[in-house]
Amino acid sequence: MTTPTLTRYKFPLPFFRSKPNYHWYVVTTVCIGAFMAALDGSIITVALPTIDHEFNVNISESAWVALAYLLTLTALLAMFGRLADIVGRRPLYTIGFTIFIIGSALCGASPNLALLIGFRVLQGIGATMLQANSVAIVTAAVPEKVRGKAIGIQGSALAVGLSLGPAIGGILIGIFGWRSIFYVNVPVGIIGTLLAFMILPRDLIQKKSGVTTSFDFVGAFLLAVSLIAFLLGLNQGNDDGWTSPLIIGCFLIAAVFATLFVFQEKRHQSPLIDFTLFTIEQLTWGNITGSLSYGVMYGVLYIVPYFFENVLHKPTSSSGILTTPLPIGMMLIAPVAGKIADKLGSKIPTVAGMTIATVGTLSLVFVHAVTNLIYMIIALFFIGLGMGIFTPPNNSSVMGSTPRDQLGVSSGMLNMSRSLGQSIGIAYAFAIFQGVIMTYHFTPENAPVGSLIIGFRWTFIGVSVFGIAAVLISLFRGNVQRHDLPDEAKIIDV
Repeated sequence: MTTPTLTRYKFPLPFFRSKPNYHWYVVTTVCIGAFMAALDGSIITVALPTIDHEFNVNISESAWVALAYLLTLTALLAMFGRLADIVGRRPLYTIGFTIFIIGSALCGASPNLALLIGFRVLQGIGATMLQANSVAIVTAAVPEKVRGKAIGIQGSALAVGLSLGPAIGGILIGIFGWRSIFYVNVPVGIIGTLLAFMILPRDLIQKKSGVTTSFDFVGAFLLAVSLIAFLLGLNQGNDDGWTSPLIIGCFLIAAVFATLFVFQEKRHQSPLIDFTLFTIEQLTWGNITGSLSYGVMYGVLYIVPYFFENVLHKPTSSSGILTTPLPIGMMLIAPVAGKIADKLGSKIPTVAGMTIATVGTLSLVFVHAVTNLIYMIIALFFIGLGMGIFTPPNNSSVMGSTPRDQLGVSSGMLNMSRSLGQSIGIAYAFAIFQGVIMTYHFTPENAPVGSLIIGFRWTFIGVSVFGIAAVLISLFRGNVQRHDLPDEAKIIDV
């Protein structure tokens, strides 16, 4: 039996190391990256019409500005999570900030749509390096007794970025033009990079004597192709038709490459994803319920604006703002929920949170043409409240049950499951909505209000099924399996 060898934490500035609450400096630094990555995912939505006009393109073309970022995030999260376990989370996080800044500046300077999409991929690479490592850095740096609270605060930063994106984007575009939504990342990113360099600790990386750790490039390629093909099929299915050759081809490619990825991982000495991790009950079910929860959240977030505009006849400029009660509810309760989970464990808050979110979703089934706007706002707020209660303890249970030397890949998987949940939830919601409308021989563009309302009601019922499944899984999940540092570990400086 080999004796694990561990590297000791090193702190760039002794000033921060001497602070008794040093771990909260780490959390604050990580929150800047989480906020920026989430903000850039949501801020682009209000800029697309302006970009259409700027480059004289249609909406299906400009949609790739948003899609390129999402595809990059989802495809590379597990890869960068694993790479961080090998080379260290702090350097990868700092490099990610730098790439994000460069990508943002280039996006703002883009002379045409093609280059803008390409630079959004570069920006997405930087954001992926930030997101893949954020939860792992918090988990490693924060004492277990306040881990839930810390992860809750990090989740709040994500929610703030998500909620403020459309509002900040509208203000910046109105005053400075669409390019400003990218340029604003540069000064904030520079501050975040400097803080990361000064505050974040070197990693505590577990190594085994006599074992060479290598990066699985083939596995990374196979997984990326599989995820990109799957997400392209999901995102284009409603437009091209689920039985079209293109969509079927995307799903076949995804299935083939996913199969090849599994075979590759089983034979590689240092796999990108160690499938033995899935024997950890909390990790496996936590990722599944996390994906389902974000399917609920984004299924609602992306369909509700259509209800505001086409049924309640609210202007497009206000429909995005009217959805902010959901992320605001999540933002307000997440730190509190994490603190409660530190005391009570993860089971009670995950079940309670997902139940509240599901009930909030089901309450939208009763919408009609004269629905009171206050009713909608309260329903959205309760969905966000439930998500805020559910997410921190669920994430904490996943990361708390992960072996120390796999924190990076587990963080990447957790974020990847979230991105998949987002994409699946959006595609699923629109598929139900369009399918119901088409049974009345209409399209969403020309359907009367009565048919639209029926479509919305069935959509909310369908989305709530994800929530019910997450509640049941959370209810029957077992106890967290902790993997703290072994006492017999040998600590050395590297």
